[in-house]
Parts: sequence; structure tokens; C-alpha cells
Amino acid sequence: MDTPRDHLRDLFRAAGRRLTAQRRLVLEVLEASTEHLDAETLYERARVHDPNISLATVYRTLAVLKEMGLVEEHRLGEGHSHYESVRGGPHYHFICQGCGRVIEFDTPLVAQIEQELRDREGVLVLGAHLHLSGYCAQCQQTMHQQEEANRQ
Repeated sequence: MDTPRDHLRDLFRAAGRRLTAQRRLVLEVLEASTEHLDAETLYERARVHDPNISLATVYRTLAVLKEMGLVEEHRLGEGHSHYESVRGGPHYHFICQGCGRVIEFDTPLVAQIEQELRDREGVLVLGAHLHLSGYCAQCQQTMHQQEEANRQ
């Protein structure tokens, strides 16, 4: 019986790459995270398990994992990228400009837009990235409270 570890090893072999312990570790750290990690945070978390891993190795590994379709890279309103392991179906991101919180969501509307574009233009859509920005409910409440305090 194939284990997830065997499946991952087979994916790397099919891509003509080796599944090293460090590559496995970077992927495991990403999969265990409930947040989007930048390379430096990922490096710090990986070092807990392997003190010999380097930041350069993390960056190279992220490039390989992204190329293989196992990791997604996102620009979430900061000057650097954040990464997450590829999971189930598509999802999109709302980024709060107040606190930096990232809210993941899904909507069938993006699939409808893709279908309309395919029908109208005959294109093949390979992926969609949707990033909305604004203020989360908590930041809106804080802003409202500050406005009320300033009026008094």
C-alpha cells in the first residue's frame, strides 16, 4: 500500500528530482501551518527540526516546490512573498490593510467568469488569483471607535 510519503517520492521522481530530507521538511512545515509563511519564517520553523538547513536551501526548495505545483506563492500586500502548500480546490484571499490578517475564501463566481471567458474568447484558463484588500470587521470597529473618540 502506498503511503503519502511514497506518493510524494514518486512525484519527485516523475519530475526528475530527488526528495531530500530538507525538501520534505520545508513541505511539512508549510502543510502544518494554518497561515501563509514568508521564506524567513519558514526557515526559522524548519531550523527547529534541522539546525543545519540554510535560508538559501529554503529559497531553492520553495522554487522547486512551486515549479512542481506543490506550493503557491502569493503577494499579500507586503514587499515579499508568502507561501502555502497547495490544498484541495481553489481559494482566494482578502488582506486587511489595518492588521494584515489574511482571510481565505472561495466563490463560484470566479469559475463562472472563467467559463464565460472560455466561451467568449476560446482561452484555456490555467489558474486564477484573486486578492481583495480593505479592512476586516475588527479593524473597522476599531476605526469607528477612534472616530467616535475624536468627535468627543
